[in-house]
Amino acid sequence: MNSANHTVVDVTVARSAAWLAKQVELGLSSVELSVPQYRVLSLLDEGDAAGTALAERLSVRPPSVTSIVDGLVGRGLVDRRAAEGDRRRVDHCLTEQGHATLARADGAVAERLSDVAGCLENPGEREQALDGLALWRSAMSAHYRARRSQP
Repeated sequence: MNSANHTVVDVTVARSAAWLAKQVELGLSSVELSVPQYRVLSLLDEGDAAGTALAERLSVRPPSVTSIVDGLVGRGLVDRRAAEGDRRRVDHCLTEQGHATLARADGAVAERLSDVAGCLENPGEREQALDGLALWRSAMSAHYRARRSQP
């Protein structure tokens, strides 16, 4: 691939990611969650976490996480509690309502993305588009693990 074509592909992929983010945002609006809130709930679904760990995973500063979590705590979706073995550390965990809201959000986003992919005429392309998103999730997880292993 020559450099001119490579630039076109990069621009197309970058702009597609931005448009895709908007589709996720629109899906989440039906459950009254922002994308950052959804990301926090998704991470907490993997296990309880301290604010600093959330900030690291989200690639934001701790005060940003505090603001997001404050809103989720206020809505009854997340609880704060002293960490086992270290009462100075506060862990965040999903409440039952948080799990239920996350499940509704997952469904809303999946429905929105399936609707968009459903506009492709070729069923194989529809599946490929959605499978590509799962592959991006794997790539982002691998990227996070690689960054953590660097000195």
